Amino acid sequence: MNALLAHRAAKPVVFLLALCPFVWLLHGAVTNTLGANPAEALLRGTGDWVLRLLCLTLLVTPLRRITGWNAVLHLRRMLGLFAFFYAVLHFLCYAWLDMGFDAAAIVRDIPKRPFVLVGTLALLLMTPLAATSFNRAIKALGAARWRLLHRLVYAIVLLGLLHFFWMRSAKNDFGEVVVYAGVVAALLGWRIWRRLHDDSLHKRVARPTG
Repeated sequence: MNALLAHRAAKPVVFLLALCPFVWLLHGAVTNTLGANPAEALLRGTGDWVLRLLCLTLLVTPLRRITGWNAVLHLRRMLGLFAFFYAVLHFLCYAWLDMGFDAAAIVRDIPKRPFVLVGTLALLLMTPLAATSFNRAIKALGAARWRLLHRLVYAIVLLGLLHFFWMRSAKNDFGEVVVYAGVVAALLGWRIWRRLHDDSLHKRVARPTG
């Protein structure tokens, strides 16, 4: 598996797979095959893929630690950037289909509706992560500060989950929310467990023996 993930074709394949939802939604919009409510289909489709790609991005570290597939790390940046790409599309769909690109109306609407406010905040927090996802930014910021900045992804995925919860609460439909909440809880819970486990090991190693 490491050899497959490290193969030069791995990134292009993942790139094309991550682009497929966009192509499908674009094709559906052009051919008018998104169902009775194409605006909702575009908003829902782009939003769903933000959460899915955020979860996949967060899956990379535990997958590498558990399986030893170190080459999977090379795909994390691309997954994160695609999450940002779909988040931008999601906001543009809202700005266009809900608000008609009326900037004044958008500014008034964001603080008025909590789920819009939370979603917008998540997008704003994603922006510096996308902007600093390149090697030059890591060198400019320094590894420690870069890692600290990119821990914002934990707040972002929680805000995204809250945004989705409030969206679905209007229809009293929480089935998918529970699934995403379970996945996010597992991914963040593993990190907490791993941190506590590593701290415990360090304390044992540092403990004097004599």
